[in-house]
Amino acid sequence: MSTHQLIDYRPPPDEGWEPLWVDDHLVVVDKPCGLLSVPGRGEAFADCMASRVQQRYPDALIVHRLDMDTSGLLLMARGKDMQRRLSELFLRREVHKRYVAVLQGVMQHDEGLVDLPLITDWPNRPRQKVDHELGKPSQTRYWVRARDQEVLTTRVELEPITGRSHQLRVHMQAIGYPIVGDPLYTAQSGSWSRTRLHLHAVNLRFLHPETGEVVEINRAPPF
Repeated sequence: MSTHQLIDYRPPPDEGWEPLWVDDHLVVVDKPCGLLSVPGRGEAFADCMASRVQQRYPDALIVHRLDMDTSGLLLMARGKDMQRRLSELFLRREVHKRYVAVLQGVMQHDEGLVDLPLITDWPNRPRQKVDHELGKPSQTRYWVRARDQEVLTTRVELEPITGRSHQLRVHMQAIGYPIVGDPLYTAQSGSWSRTRLHLHAVNLRFLHPETGEVVEINRAPPF
């Protein structure tokens, strides 16, 4: 979400955090919902996950981002050389990410692939939209993990093959199952209007650029 829409940005208090992985080359943290990944424009938007990490690890640099409303695993590089090397892994799609989301509605299929091109919806930034003529190729795999017939929701695991802005949120909305608590892509009503975005980065897996070992980190969702 762009900071020009964050009229009343109230980041969650920094109650202390511990890295889920840290060495001389990288650090992985669990970003809370409601906190920007990187600072926005102006002092009011200075508090973010990157700045909090840099207070403890001054050489930590951002490699990728999570939406403000998305929680979960965030990878940062320690130093510019490692930032470049990790960024190359992302460009080659060699960093594997998994998310858990709770969707409105009961999905019928147990798994599937969403293949819908995305582009920025310029008059309504920061929203994105499906555009079959000008959109960039975008793919998301999904697997149903649980269905709740009582409240009519579906818990899914999501794997973004590409990494477009808001990809998971737009793809789920486009196939008729918006993510619970999404303030941008669905009208919220009842108890859902008072809840957080139910989207959490639960898994990161990649080859460590320096050691060559497989790094795999998991973090269960808080919902």
